[in-house]
Amino acid sequence: MTWIDGQCNNGSHPELFNEPPVARFNTRRKSVFAETYDPEEDDSDEGATTVFPKSDAQRQRLAEAVRSILLFRSLDAQQMQQVLDAMFEKRTEPGEYLIRQGDDGDNFYVIENGMFDVLVTGDDRIEKVVHTYEGSGSFGELALMYNMPRAASVRAQTPGQLWAMDRHTFRRILLKSAFKKRKLYEDLLEKVPMLKALQAYERANLADALLPRTLIDGELIIRQGDTADGMYFVEDGAVSIRITRDDGNEHEIKRLEAGGYFGELALVTHKPRAASAYAVGPTRVAFLDVETFERLLGPCMEIMKRNIDDYEEQLVKLFGDKSNLTDVR
Repeated sequence: MTWIDGQCNNGSHPELFNEPPVARFNTRRKSVFAETYDPEEDDSDEGATTVFPKSDAQRQRLAEAVRSILLFRSLDAQQMQQVLDAMFEKRTEPGEYLIRQGDDGDNFYVIENGMFDVLVTGDDRIEKVVHTYEGSGSFGELALMYNMPRAASVRAQTPGQLWAMDRHTFRRILLKSAFKKRKLYEDLLEKVPMLKALQAYERANLADALLPRTLIDGELIIRQGDTADGMYFVEDGAVSIRITRDDGNEHEIKRLEAGGYFGELALVTHKPRAASAYAVGPTRVAFLDVETFERLLGPCMEIMKRNIDDYEEQLVKLFGDKSNLTDVR
């Protein structure tokens, strides 16, 4: 395992980290740029992103590289375009340092090609290679996210090409957008009666786990009778909930607007879908899968299961007998 930006990199998943001891840098004077960032107090203009021109081929390669990074997975299409616009090209020569251990962070990097060594200087003051990136990967984000110096150096082993994003843009696009998205998702989760008993930190954990999906008009979201895999929240647009009756035709029984949700019973009961759902016009939803829900809220599952009968009774009153029960609100 390797240490990058004060974190442990397991090689196969560069975005998964554990914090190591870096006490020898704790007494360094922090620069103005390394002060803690509070997205709630940031009222800067989100649209003022510097655009660095790229060819279509470059944008496609960069989009593929960024898509595999956990930090970027929660961004919507517009935010992803901002990321691609804001990243600038950086070429390196063998022996060139991109990051030096102990320095304040300035840029986040995504590798397009080349080999890069990660080096750590120990208490014996000897610099040792602890990991090598070969043609792909990313590094440098944690010193930008947290008020901490670089805990490792990164040096080019071969000629290379990277894409970089400066600290200010990184924080404004990624941290501020993540903060706003969490608040939006927490508000959506709070509307679900089944989840009202959750503590604030539990809702925050679930909010962070929600994944955005952009849909086109008429796109099928869930199909009646399919195995339930999670629940959905409508962020923007509308969703048509339809049931196939005995005549073989689908009939709309409800239309959900922004703030609505459906599929929540799947989180606890795992019952097959009782209805189908279709996007009405361009629509954006957030998805919470069953596995993530159980991983984050395993200890709460029994309490929720005990309360589910009361919740189903409320839905039966709304939709009729249990054969027509749909977990939508």
